[in-house]
Amino acid sequence: MTAPLDILAFGAHPDDVEIGMAGTLAKYKEKGLRVGICDLTMAELSSNGTVAIRQKEAKHAGEILGLDARIQLNLPDRGLTLSDEHIKEVVSVIRKYKPKVIFAPYWEDRHPDHGNCAKIVEEAAFSSGIRRFAADDDGLEAHKIQNLFFYMINGMHQAQFYIDITKYVDKKTNALMAYESQFEVGENGVVTPLTNGYVDSVISREKVFGKQIGSVYAEGFFAKAPLIINNDLIGGI
Repeated sequence: MTAPLDILAFGAHPDDVEIGMAGTLAKYKEKGLRVGICDLTMAELSSNGTVAIRQKEAKHAGEILGLDARIQLNLPDRGLTLSDEHIKEVVSVIRKYKPKVIFAPYWEDRHPDHGNCAKIVEEAAFSSGIRRFAADDDGLEAHKIQNLFFYMINGMHQAQFYIDITKYVDKKTNALMAYESQFEVGENGVVTPLTNGYVDSVISREKVFGKQIGSVYAEGFFAKAPLIINNDLIGGI
């Protein structure tokens, strides 16, 4: 039986989650929570690197963050659609790992895959809790999550809430730098928006976010449902 996760973050590609919320995952892992990442595609259409290299980099990044699970689906890069097939695959992951809280990319992003990932995960999070929703998941029981939140990848929007990651920004940086094929122009590589100081720009963004809450670094998030403030913002977990 698979041990349940407290937090499960979905991304369209390996590195999406690290860009948006690696610091938050590292923080809650240190607090003793079980955390995981699910990548919907293998990023097979990326301009640099290969699928094999990207998988190795994702494994390394996961080790840096201390992930309890790294789940890799095989949905098509640049082919994510709000289809029954894609929704059911994500439902199966949610029902298998039974997370309390789910994260997905913020729906406003320059990359269409990120917005489509958000839509798929939102639909799947709802359908996962419907007992009679069939997901071809070998009889896994319905599972209702506590909260669904959204993290930023390329954007710098005014978030609804922030999480202080000052103590974990180095771990976030190291997790991002694990994706050397994406953020450095290697042999036979090409220049892309990611190879031109992208990691530095992400960390600079988190510094701006930190200033808004009186810390040094922070990550920003969104919610569609009303937020309930308990002892801990992420649903009291």
